[in-house]
Amino acid sequence: MSTAEGRRLQRISRTAKDPVKLRRTIVVLMSAQGRTVKDIATLMQVGEDYVREVIQAFNERGFDALDPKWSGGRPRTVNDEVRERIWLIARTSPADWKITAFSTWSLSKLAEHLVKHKVTAAISRETLRRILRAGKVSWKITTTWKASTDPEFIAKMHRILALYDTPPADGRVICVDEFGPLNLMPRKGKAWGAVRRPRGLRTAYNLHNGVRHVLTALDLATGKLYYRIRPCKRWREFLDLLKALRARWPGEKLYVVLDNFSPHKHAKVRAWAAVHQVELVFLPTFGSWLNWIEAEFAALRYFALNGTGHRSHDEQSAAIAAYIRWRNARAEPKTNFAPGSPVRQWTEYLAKAA
Repeated sequence: MSTAEGRRLQRISRTAKDPVKLRRTIVVLMSAQGRTVKDIATLMQVGEDYVREVIQAFNERGFDALDPKWSGGRPRTVNDEVRERIWLIARTSPADWKITAFSTWSLSKLAEHLVKHKVTAAISRETLRRILRAGKVSWKITTTWKASTDPEFIAKMHRILALYDTPPADGRVICVDEFGPLNLMPRKGKAWGAVRRPRGLRTAYNLHNGVRHVLTALDLATGKLYYRIRPCKRWREFLDLLKALRARWPGEKLYVVLDNFSPHKHAKVRAWAAVHQVELVFLPTFGSWLNWIEAEFAALRYFALNGTGHRSHDEQSAAIAAYIRWRNARAEPKTNFAPGSPVRQWTEYLAKAA
C-alpha cells in the first residue's frame, strides 16, 4: 500500500459517518499494518471470513470496495393498486360496509376487514400503519358541519363572490356584522414569558355592568373598519350604523353584505334601505363564513382582547378603539377572497363536509 493510500484510509477513518464504511476502512488499515486475520477478527468482533472478504474486495476494486452497496431491502408485497384501495377503505366508515358493531376502524379491525374482502392477504398492524402513513391517511378528530337549509344557497353564494371579485362601478361593497357580546371577564391568551412561569390573570367571580356589542362595517375598497359600541344590537342600533355609513359615502350605492339576524330584516330597516340606495345582500343560512368581516373579528379578539382583564367597559372600549386605529392605519383594499377554494367550483351545495 502506498503512502498516499494509507493517508486516504486514515482520513476516511476520521470522517466516515457510515458505520459499514468505517468498519471496512479499519479492517484494511489493520491489515496494512501487518495484523493477522485472526487478530483483526478478534479486535473488531467480526468473523474471519468477513475480514478476508473485505481485504480481497479492496485488493480487487480499491476504495470503491469500502462503500456499502445497499440492495434496497425486500421487495414490496403490497402493490400500488392495493395500496390505493386500502387508503380509500380507511377513509370510509364501518357503517358504509353495513357494519354496526363499531363506528370507527382500528388497525386490527381494518386489517381483518381487508382480509375478509380479499383486498390483501394477512397483513400486520405495523405494515398497515406504514401504508396509511405513506398515503397521508392519518388519525383525525371528527368535526361537525352545519348544513344549510337555504334552497338558494348557490345563487346567494355566487352573488356575494361576484361582489367580492368585481365590485360594482356605481358603488362600494360593505361587510357588516356584530361582534360580541363582550362582558368584563378576564380572557385567556398567549404571551411571551419565562419558562414555566405563565402570566397570571385575575379571576372574576361575578360579571357586573352588563355587556356591550360592537357593530362593525368593513369597507372592501379601502380595507378599513368602521364601528360603534352599544349596549344593545337591536334594529335601531343597526339602522343608526347604516345611516352613518350612508353619510360617509354620499352619492354612492352601498352593497351591504350581512347575515340573517332578525334586526337586519326589520321592516323599517328594509324600507329605509330601499329609499337611500342601500342594497342589503343577505348571506345564505349557516353561511357566515362567506362574510369577509369574520376574519377581522378573529384578529380583533386575538390581538386586542385575549390575555386581558379589563375592569370597565370604557377601558375595554378604549383597547378596541386603539387596535382598530392601528389596523386602519395599515389597511389595504380587500381582494382575492378564498382563492383556489373548492367552493368556487360548487354548482350544487354539499350537504356535508367533504
